[in-house]
Amino acid sequence: MRFFQRRPPFFLMVTTGALCTVVLLVFARLSYGLVLPAMREGLDLSYQQAANLSTANALGYLLLVMVAGVFAARFGGKTAILIGLVLVIAGFLGLSRASDYPLLIVLMVVLGTGTAFGYTPLISLLANTYPHRRGAVIGFTNSGVGIGMLLAGALVPALTEAAAGDGWRRVWLLFAAGGVAVTVLVALFLRNPPRPLAPDTASALGEPDEPVFRNPHVIVVGLIYGVLGLTFIVQTTFMYSFALDAGTPPITAGHLVSTMGMLSIFAGPAWGWLADRLGYASGLMLSMGLSLVATLVPVIHPGSWAFGVHFVLIGLCAAGMFSTVLAAATETVPAHRAPVAVSFVTLFYAVGQLLGPALAGPLIEWRDGFRLVFAFSCLVMAAGVALSAYSRRHQRYRPAPPVACEAD
Repeated sequence: MRFFQRRPPFFLMVTTGALCTVVLLVFARLSYGLVLPAMREGLDLSYQQAANLSTANALGYLLLVMVAGVFAARFGGKTAILIGLVLVIAGFLGLSRASDYPLLIVLMVVLGTGTAFGYTPLISLLANTYPHRRGAVIGFTNSGVGIGMLLAGALVPALTEAAAGDGWRRVWLLFAAGGVAVTVLVALFLRNPPRPLAPDTASALGEPDEPVFRNPHVIVVGLIYGVLGLTFIVQTTFMYSFALDAGTPPITAGHLVSTMGMLSIFAGPAWGWLADRLGYASGLMLSMGLSLVATLVPVIHPGSWAFGVHFVLIGLCAAGMFSTVLAAATETVPAHRAPVAVSFVTLFYAVGQLLGPALAGPLIEWRDGFRLVFAFSCLVMAAGVALSAYSRRHQRYRPAPPVACEAD
């Protein structure tokens, strides 16, 4: 039992966190765009129906993300993460067998709830365990996005091409096996951080305890995260299909996704280190500006080279956006409020992910829809860059401590 009472070394903690990100974020959410072409063909789905499945995933995320933050704050992040992993494994297994469209919708909702219960408590757990290296720790953890996209980009197209009829079902089974392995690692190597001071004790010591929804910096960060949610889910869901529609061979497109993932592995820690030194507002402006350029290039000229530029630039900046915005969310709140702050800003992200596919699906069905969708995405990202600049105004916000009443 003493093994489970000791905190494992830093490397084991953040590596386990990165592998959780692979399962909870990449396999359960971001890889859907890679599975989509084969799954849509195998089940004879329209683009609107395929978009509805992504919307259902985002809906599950939205419904549970605040519940997950409160649950983690009360019962511990590790318990929440384990629940999230069990939910996504159940979703993967169901998707590997299901064909009925209403059941597919339900299973995608299950995946979204699993991501909500697992990912946001994971970020809070690691950020509070290493508060003075918050940006770097979140960056290392989000390098799992790169690892996952590298694996998915190499395996998904190969599996779907090798077994044209049901290769996509094998992909979901493979994701389930990965989820089981990571669940074992979480049980062994993740630990909850030391319990923070109780809120009343914190207030007695003069530590501000304002609700996070009244914190102007957290609200602005939430809006930025909402922009990221809307634009990034559209990119991950439909950019691969856009590349195929423009004439890029599936294996080539898969290699581009793998390249993006490989770059993200190293970009995540680098962005975390950079943001800790430059400030999170500057990191957000720079990373979102690069994402804007990356999305604009294939809109202007949808050739294979343009998609190559897109996936390389996204590989260099995507981890920066996620790492920096999550670190910024906890920058101006006390430690015991961090899980709720992360969940609160993730609520904006979930709304963005809910709206993105719902808006993109009908537009893609329309004439030249891919270019129109990503042109709109560029406009939204430009607003995100402006909000990142505006967040400087509240970056050092601290609520006033409670005023003690003088005795008569």
